[in-house]
Amino acid sequence: MSGVRVLIAGASIAGPALAHWLRRRGAEVTVVERAPGLRPGGQAVDARGVTREVIRLMGLDDAVRAARTETAGAHTVDAAGNVLETFSAEDDGGDGYISEIEILRGDLSQVLYDDTRDGVEYVFDDRIAELTQDAGGVDVTFAGGDRRRFDLVIGADGLHSSVRAMVFGPRERFVRHLGHVLAFYSVPNEFGLDRWLLDYQEPGRSAMLRPIGDATRAMAMFSFTAAGFDVDHRDIEAQKRLLRERMGDFGWLTPRILAHLDDTPDFYLDQVAQVVMDRWSSGRVGLIGDAAFSSSPLSGQGTGLALVGAYLLAGDLAAADWDPAAGFGRYEERMRSFVEANQEIGRLHARMRGAPGPDTEPAGEPDTEWLTDLVQRAINGVELPEYAGVPDSGPSVASPVTR
Repeated sequence: MSGVRVLIAGASIAGPALAHWLRRRGAEVTVVERAPGLRPGGQAVDARGVTREVIRLMGLDDAVRAARTETAGAHTVDAAGNVLETFSAEDDGGDGYISEIEILRGDLSQVLYDDTRDGVEYVFDDRIAELTQDAGGVDVTFAGGDRRRFDLVIGADGLHSSVRAMVFGPRERFVRHLGHVLAFYSVPNEFGLDRWLLDYQEPGRSAMLRPIGDATRAMAMFSFTAAGFDVDHRDIEAQKRLLRERMGDFGWLTPRILAHLDDTPDFYLDQVAQVVMDRWSSGRVGLIGDAAFSSSPLSGQGTGLALVGAYLLAGDLAAADWDPAAGFGRYEERMRSFVEANQEIGRLHARMRGAPGPDTEPAGEPDTEWLTDLVQRAINGVELPEYAGVPDSGPSVASPVTR
């Protein structure tokens, strides 16, 4: 069945990556994004293990590498800036604390958009307002008033997915807060950063500065513990107030970093959370990326799950002749263990970074053999089928990101 019509909600990472593979498998793809354009900046995301192979299969290895942050490694420091420990990007074959392929979320999004925009319909500044499905397709009403019918709809719209809420139920059923809040934004590089990330930590809180491709700027990141989280994810002013309240008395370079809070063009703050679901599809509607299985930023593998999931979902749908029950079912079978390993990594890191209370027993060190196995499953614990006999138009050539 060629020419199957697929609507994807979300144009960050998972959405354009899925659009790439669906287009190659013969589908007609539309991507709708509520923002007026691609969101710049964002945290640095990593490509480890099997994810690097997916990038190669997409034909995007050169473009992604050209847009890397080129971070040499990380120094953990004390309040005076003295180096306590050093991690290199070459550690563990490029799959360590600092990945060999590390790229700002916004830059990776741009690479994926540049790769797909000529063969995929992108609709910005709009969103799905209503959808109704039957045995033959999905009727979609957009907030802008347009009404269209698609064969499949995929929610790739992140932790706060509206598609998930419409089809599967309220977010409270699926979103698991991990007891932390994360914020990041770009600042002028007045700190002398070169190619090394600086990380200062106290129990329950941390501050970080990292270099980015633009040497005149740096990316700042804060994290702090929070038993609950009730700030609207779209209320930027409330988020900034919370950050100042929780980090205003923090040491190291924090006062200088916070001084740029009102001038930054790309502020982001949200809870550290996971999405846990028994299934990622319902009829002709499916989910991918953080909308389906957020592992949290503390796993370091959210981008990997999105890119690997895109390869498998498109391949399994095409291999099933676009039958949603068969295609979605096989995709979930292949991805489930990989997702669970990465979510366990995220929960483990959340526990390790938590602030111990007065009655809290010290967390024991995990068994070395168990931890090694878990890390390997989280990095390489999924097979990439060749999908022999499935249509494949081949990769296009994406231009490197222009800074």
